[in-house]
Amino acid sequence: MSVQPIEGIEALAQRYEVFLIDQFGVLHDGQHPYPGAVHALSSLKRAGKTIILISNSGKRAKPNERRLLSLGFEAGSWDHLVSSGEVAWRSFKDMAVSGALKPETRCLLISRDGDRSAIDDLPLTLTASGNDADFVLISASEGDRHQLDYYRALLKPAAERGVPCFCTNPDRIMLTSVGPRFGAGEIADLYERLGGSVTRIGKPYQPIFEAALALAGSPDRGKAVCIGDSVEHDIAGGNGAGMATTLVASGILANCKDLTALFSGLGAFPDYTLDAFRWHE
Repeated sequence: MSVQPIEGIEALAQRYEVFLIDQFGVLHDGQHPYPGAVHALSSLKRAGKTIILISNSGKRAKPNERRLLSLGFEAGSWDHLVSSGEVAWRSFKDMAVSGALKPETRCLLISRDGDRSAIDDLPLTLTASGNDADFVLISASEGDRHQLDYYRALLKPAAERGVPCFCTNPDRIMLTSVGPRFGAGEIADLYERLGGSVTRIGKPYQPIFEAALALAGSPDRGKAVCIGDSVEHDIAGGNGAGMATTLVASGILANCKDLTALFSGLGAFPDYTLDAFRWHE
């Protein structure tokens, strides 16, 4: 398949009307915006485009938006933010309303920095042990602070009892201040290796793309493009949703020496590649 290198987002603005854009690894690294990213996002919005930020963050939409503003992104430079955490929370809320999620269900929450937004206002009781959990929710990783064996010991009792697990951040690699570390998706893989079952919510699975496209007004897929830094999640997911895709080689692939082999290995090919999320060269 032919992959076209481009030098800036301006080239895509001439071809597409709806933009689904990843945040981590594209707009910022979790600590700072990438050079040119704030200007590029604002310029795209001023060009009249519909912009949906689509993220495998286990946090809900509002905390993600607050972080973007704190990093210097311009208010109003995107239309909606859809996170896997938000999609999951709404699903759990519906289950609570229907009675499928019982009050006082004991939840073992795997999160970051003590974040509880993934379960706010849900009828759950937190537990710190896999021995008495009714279900496990993996929303984030602290792979820069713990080894994988830490999670093995925590999760093994639940996995051995067949406790259902939901992972709201399928990313296997995350960017941290000390470099790439294992993400929540790797913890979910561990849970399966321990004998448990996992339901993954987020990219590349189609429900999050359908939610994002619905917020964009259910556009013609030929007028939409998905932009991300992960072949496994953004490009494969965008391919599955029937839209054009652009790989930004700034985040987890910043040091990748052979993108073509990666595309072939995963069976997912972008339409375009871009060194960084900037407006033009």
